[in-house]
Amino acid sequence: MPANSLSSFAISTAIALGALPLSAQAADWKPAEQIKTYAISGNTGGALYQSIGERGPTAGVQAIAHTTFKLTWRRDYRPQPDGACVLATARPNLTIIYTWPKAPANLPSAVAASWRTFISGVETHERVHGDHILDMVKKIEAFSIGLRAENDPKCQKVRAVLQQRLGELSNEQRQRGRDFDRDELSPGGRVHQLILALVNGP
Repeated sequence: MPANSLSSFAISTAIALGALPLSAQAADWKPAEQIKTYAISGNTGGALYQSIGERGPTAGVQAIAHTTFKLTWRRDYRPQPDGACVLATARPNLTIIYTWPKAPANLPSAVAASWRTFISGVETHERVHGDHILDMVKKIEAFSIGLRAENDPKCQKVRAVLQQRLGELSNEQRQRGRDFDRDELSPGGRVHQLILALVNGP
């Protein structure tokens, strides 16, 4: 079955509520990146695409490639003398994981050139999903630091407020990814054009 969609889902999210004391200032951080590939076979564009359909990842639908992430947090919840609770710091540990196909090394030269164009476009597409994930995490970080709840000596209210916002931002990121995929895969979209060029090429 030919692959007909690229997908991006946050499927491996773990939020650690147990906090470690950190500086009150948000520390600089950078996401880690992991690239996974799956082998495909064929010596024409059509055969390569058929192999993607047979071997590609499943992320809700059969996919050419997908982007996921792993996310944990170190948070410092601080009960205040007046009975309030303040989330003083929140530092993310984010790994963005890309998965895309890897073609055989010995492709005919014309097919190899066509494949390079295709896979470059796929990687560009997936990295936009990675940017969406990074934007979400930065929004969570900005919302978290300094979050305060009154009459919350056990820091339960502030956690509940944070969890609600996390859900909203996660849903926003997922919808953003779905909208982007729809635009890219619809007739005339960039990924749709990449697929047609690969399948109809050498």
